[in-house]
Amino acid sequence: MIVEVAYALADKQSLLTIEVKRGSTLKDAIEASGILESFKQIDLTKDRVGIFSKFASLDTILQEKDRVEIYRSLVADPKEVRKERAAMVKAMQSDKIPNSR
Repeated sequence: MIVEVAYALADKQSLLTIEVKRGSTLKDAIEASGILESFKQIDLTKDRVGIFSKFASLDTILQEKDRVEIYRSLVADPKEVRKERAAMVKAMQSDKIPNSR
């Protein structure tokens, strides 16, 4: 059966179409794709994986035309980034308020 294996960095993406046997797992497809040799930073003991943007485990059995995705770790915590941005906007707005007399 045909499946795809996807991985992306900020400046480089890879989407590989491969053929695997029925009953193959997500891990089987990743290994068969050769993507681990192309992207040495992938660590399947740490990086999350999924199928079509939904988290899955490495032992998940694949279906025809599934897209296996390997997710990178986040560089920054989105909640913290939003909090910092909101604080910066608030500070900028308070600087613009004229003194009342």
